[in-house]
Amino acid sequence: MRTVGVEEELLLVDPDSGEPRALAAAVLARAAQDGGEEDVFEKELHSQMLEFATRPQSDMHALGAEIQRCRKEAARHAGDVGAVAAALATSPLPVTPKLTTNSRYEWMAREFGLLPREQLVCGCHVHVSVDSDEEAVAVLDRIRPWLPVLTALSANSPFWQGNDSGYASYRSRVWARWPMAGPTGLFGSAEAYHRLVGDMVATGALRDEGMVYFDARISRTYPTVELRVTDVCLDASTTVLVATLARGLVETAAREAAAGVGPMPHDVSLMRLAAWRAARSGVRGELLDPVTMRPRPAAQVVGALLDHVDEALVEAGDAERARETAESVLREGNGAVVQRRLLEERGSLGAVVTECARRTQG
Repeated sequence: MRTVGVEEELLLVDPDSGEPRALAAAVLARAAQDGGEEDVFEKELHSQMLEFATRPQSDMHALGAEIQRCRKEAARHAGDVGAVAAALATSPLPVTPKLTTNSRYEWMAREFGLLPREQLVCGCHVHVSVDSDEEAVAVLDRIRPWLPVLTALSANSPFWQGNDSGYASYRSRVWARWPMAGPTGLFGSAEAYHRLVGDMVATGALRDEGMVYFDARISRTYPTVELRVTDVCLDASTTVLVATLARGLVETAAREAAAGVGPMPHDVSLMRLAAWRAARSGVRGELLDPVTMRPRPAAQVVGALLDHVDEALVEAGDAERARETAESVLREGNGAVVQRRLLEERGSLGAVVTECARRTQG
């Protein structure tokens, strides 16, 4: 069975006001002093962010337990230095992002100007194991149209600089400003994939292959494909759903490739529109159907994704839980819906942040 690992980025905020706080270095130092977790938590582009990575897991219950444990540990270490950790993909409150000091981020600031300084966004990356680069590229070519559905399910960033953005996932729109980010065309082979990556680096606009920010890519570090389209989810159960569907997509795509079933040949322009629609709508309104590229109610498109990967989910023992969680997200709303509901109930964005920080720990 394919293994799955998750990387989550969390926002560090003031426990009373909800304003982001640039305390990542202090939190990492506290984690190192505590011992045992120093290989779990990492710094990110901005000092108001903290990242953790799970171990590869084949059992989704175990993955969910590890995500919850890492979130609680992040909250504990943040609390030791006067902050809380919140699973929010953007800061609802106005913020001036503070770049983390190191040579890589300083190079990015010089080359890209204002762009990295505005990128205080928190995502969730899912790694799914593959057997080879050739299998990985076959998977990448076949999962493209389904990735926006994962964005819609995970959407958790309706607010930006104190305002309602009008989007469910504004994080994904901010991230799309990078010139090397977004949907890709069909690669066809591992050779073609690596040739394109090499050509991109050779332009000088990218420091290295790590800056190839495709929606899904071959990992440089692990024998995995890395899906990079989702917001960090408010509820850890939604993260597990995304990871479950990601593994289902990879397994289904690999089987299609082995059976000689070709990828859907949608143009990148349509892929970009599907990504935009998912960011705008989330699980409310319409999404673009991955097969027809025509609008359909979000619930129907999510159902189509579940049907598409059903065989893989059943064989992994994930089908019932995945459908129950997806139905809950559609019924109760994802993080974006919850944040807007909290604003209506509590009347301030600060209260939204503090409640979301509480919910982050489960």
